[in-house]
Amino acid sequence: MERRWNGWGMLNGEYQHSPSPQAVTMAEERLGAAEALTVAELDEVLAKLPASRLESHPLLSFDSEIRVRHSRGQSLPDLFALRSGELGAVPDAVAFPETEEQIQDILTLAQSCNAIVIPYGGGTSVVGHINPPKSDKPVITLSLAKFKELYHLDRESQIATLGAGLAGPELEKLLNAEGYTLGHFPQSWELSTVGGWVASRSSGQQSLRYGRIEKMFAGGTMVTPKGTLDIPTFPGTSAGTDLREVVLGSEGRMGVISKVKMHVTPLAEVENFYGVFFPSWEQGKALSKTLAQQMLPLSMMRLSNAEETASHLKLGGDPKAIAYLEKYLGWRGVAEGKVMFTFGTTGDKKSCRFALKQVKRLSREFGGVYIGKLIGKAWEHSRFRSPYLRDGFMDLGYAIDTMETAVDWSKTDEAMEAIESSIRTAAESFGEKVHVFTHLSHFYPQGSSVYTTYMYRAGSDYDEAYQRWLALKQAGAKAIVSVAGTISHQHGVGEDHKEYLPAEKGELGIATIQSLCEHFDPEKIMNPGKLVD
Repeated sequence: MERRWNGWGMLNGEYQHSPSPQAVTMAEERLGAAEALTVAELDEVLAKLPASRLESHPLLSFDSEIRVRHSRGQSLPDLFALRSGELGAVPDAVAFPETEEQIQDILTLAQSCNAIVIPYGGGTSVVGHINPPKSDKPVITLSLAKFKELYHLDRESQIATLGAGLAGPELEKLLNAEGYTLGHFPQSWELSTVGGWVASRSSGQQSLRYGRIEKMFAGGTMVTPKGTLDIPTFPGTSAGTDLREVVLGSEGRMGVISKVKMHVTPLAEVENFYGVFFPSWEQGKALSKTLAQQMLPLSMMRLSNAEETASHLKLGGDPKAIAYLEKYLGWRGVAEGKVMFTFGTTGDKKSCRFALKQVKRLSREFGGVYIGKLIGKAWEHSRFRSPYLRDGFMDLGYAIDTMETAVDWSKTDEAMEAIESSIRTAAESFGEKVHVFTHLSHFYPQGSSVYTTYMYRAGSDYDEAYQRWLALKQAGAKAIVSVAGTISHQHGVGEDHKEYLPAEKGELGIATIQSLCEHFDPEKIMNPGKLVD
C-alpha cells in the first residue's frame, strides 16, 4: 500500500481522514468557519525540484520523488510545506544501505565531498529532526528501510536483536509470531521505527507496563564517522558511564543507529481497557496519582481534563449512545465539568482481575463512576487515529498541533493551566480563537506527562498558518520553561525545541552534549542544527 506523500498514513488506509459532521460542527462553533487552502500536486512539486549537487554514486538515489518523500517529517510546519509545495531545502540524494559497512561507506563519502548526512527511520518526527538545513553543503538522507529483520531472539534472556528500520506493525508481527511483544505503542506506531524511538527517547501509550524506550533498550550498534560503537547487553553493571545513554536521545547527531537489542515480554494472556468518570479534575487526578504511587499492575492510564472530555464525547461514535451515557452520568451526579479516566489491564487473568478490582474500589472512594469497557474500547479502536484527523481538519482549513512536557505532581496543575492560558493569550494577539485541551497520559510515582492539543483556523494562506503556529508554539514552550517542565517528554528536541533546551540542561550540560557530538563526528556531518548547535 502506498504511503501519502504530503500527510499521514497510507492511501486508502484503515482510518478515514474526514472528520465526522459532529466534529466539523464543533470546530465551527468554537473557532468560526474556515477556508480550505489549496493543496499542491506532487507533479508540481517535482517540476521545481532543484538539481542534486552530488555526483553519481552506486549507494545514492537521485530519484526526484524519493527526494521529496524524504524531505520532511510530520510536524505541522512540515504539513504546511508539503501542502503548499514550498519545500525549501530537500536532500540531494537518498541512500538505502543494506549493511553496516555500506553505512560506513556513505559516511566516508559524505566526509570526502563535504556533505551532510541525515538518518531517516519512519519520517514521523514532529519537531524537525529530519529536515535538511538550508546550507551550501549537499545533503544525503540515509534511510534505514533495508534494516528490517529480527536478527536474533534470546528467549532465555528475553532480548531481541532488531533492525533499526522496523516500523511498529512490522516489529510486532515478527515478535508476536515468536510469542513476544516489545509493547511500545507511540501514537506514531504505524509508521515510526524502533531506531527512531531510541534516537528520540520515545514513550509508548502502555509505558506503565512496559516502560519507556530507555527501559527496553538493552544495547545495540551505532555507526559513526569515527567508527562503529557496539554496546553489549548486561543485566546490570557498575563499569562507568552507561553508553546506552549516549545513544538514547542522540537524534542522529553522533551516528546512525543500525541495530538495537531490546527487552521483550511474552504476549499477555488478556488485555482490556476501561473508563471511569469523575465529577472534577481534582478527583480524577487524585486517583491517578494514587494508582501511580501504589504501582498497581496497570498497562496504561489517561486522564482528560474537562475540555478534552467534552470534546471527545462530542467526537464520539453513536450520538444516541453518548446521549444515554451523558444522561446516566448526570443521574449519578457527574455532569458539567466532569473528567474522563481511561485505564488498561494487561497480563495474566489473575493479576488483571486484581488490578481491575482495586481501580474500581479506589474510583468509588474518589467519587468516580465506573462505566466498564465502553470508553476503553473506543480508545483502543482510535488510539492511532489522531494524526489522520489532523490531516482531515487541515483539508477544511483548521490546523491542529500538540505539545507535551512532564512535571512533578506538585506542578501538574500549574503546568496545564500555564500552557493552556499562554496559548489562548497568543491566539488573542492575532485576533483568533483557539480550542485547547489537555490530558495526562504517562504516569510515574513522581509525576506525569502533560499533553496539550490546540486547534485554530489556518488563515488565508500557508504563511499565515505558519506564523499563527509559531506564535502559539512559542507561547506554550515558554510556559513550559516557566514552570520548570521538560521541553519534551516524548517528541524529542530536533529543531523546534532546541532554543529551550539550555533552560533544562544548563550551560555545562549543553557543552557536554556538544562535546559528545564532536567526539563521534569531528567534521560535523551528522544532522547539524538538531538537538544542539
